[in-house]
Amino acid sequence: MSISIERAQVEFATYLSSSKGYSPNTLKAYLADIQDLGLIIGFERSAEEISLETLRDWLWRQSEKGASKATIARKSAAARAFTMWLHKAGHIAEDPGLRLRSPKAGRSLPKVVSRESLDQVFSALQARATIDNPTGLRDLAMVELLYATGARVSELAGLDLGSIDYSRNIVRLMGKGSKERMVPFGQPARDALDDWLRHGRNLLAQEKTDAAMFLNSRGTRVGVRQIYALVASLLEKTATGTAGPHSLRHSAATHLLDGGADLRAVQELLGHASLGTTQIYTHVSIERLKDGYKNAHPRA
Repeated sequence: MSISIERAQVEFATYLSSSKGYSPNTLKAYLADIQDLGLIIGFERSAEEISLETLRDWLWRQSEKGASKATIARKSAAARAFTMWLHKAGHIAEDPGLRLRSPKAGRSLPKVVSRESLDQVFSALQARATIDNPTGLRDLAMVELLYATGARVSELAGLDLGSIDYSRNIVRLMGKGSKERMVPFGQPARDALDDWLRHGRNLLAQEKTDAAMFLNSRGTRVGVRQIYALVASLLEKTATGTAGPHSLRHSAATHLLDGGADLRAVQELLGHASLGTTQIYTHVSIERLKDGYKNAHPRA
């Protein structure tokens, strides 16, 4: 059955929204990519006109515009998901995306925050975390929890009051694809959380406040951008330089492996679907070991 690309995009969006395997960010990116593909081909054209050559030409145009390998790889994945759905739904006879290849996204080693820089960050936060400064108490609790659990910023922002098991010092995180995991945290994070809940949260809460764990000055859930700006401003004043909150996640994983943690355990903690994703942190540890060897060994 023939269907226009415009109509196919609407139905594809409905299909993706009902699928459990896509995070909100992935969903948004895929739909934007397919919208861009429609602009190139023509929304009024039939979906049957999508060919392997058309898809390759679209990706080539992205490359010419200066898109990174990671962006092209994602757009390629979006196109394959779209054509696979078109084929399964009976809108096209063959799936041209089956033979579509894209450059593998290059993996650079994650930026790791040194323990010295972390000490600077926490010292600065602790100086502001006084009983009469609720935002200071909140900021310390957020950064402690980010580093202690290796949580993504979106996972931290999404925490509710009921997300913490205080009897066991465990937090329930909702990860990509709505996958839930339980992650432990240490005493420093627990102390910061206790201070925030006892002395800070009630000062920011208002009538409209819901069960959000961390609140902004308006009494609503703190946003991802606000957390990013906080961590970036703190790290910028250290030797780490320009970095965002994801570097705390990288650092948590690397420091755990440096301390002898099992790779599978770190995979569970980070919520990685593939062990291969976690293994990049073993490379970081090896690189740090090599640097230390070169600097310290007399015959390096």
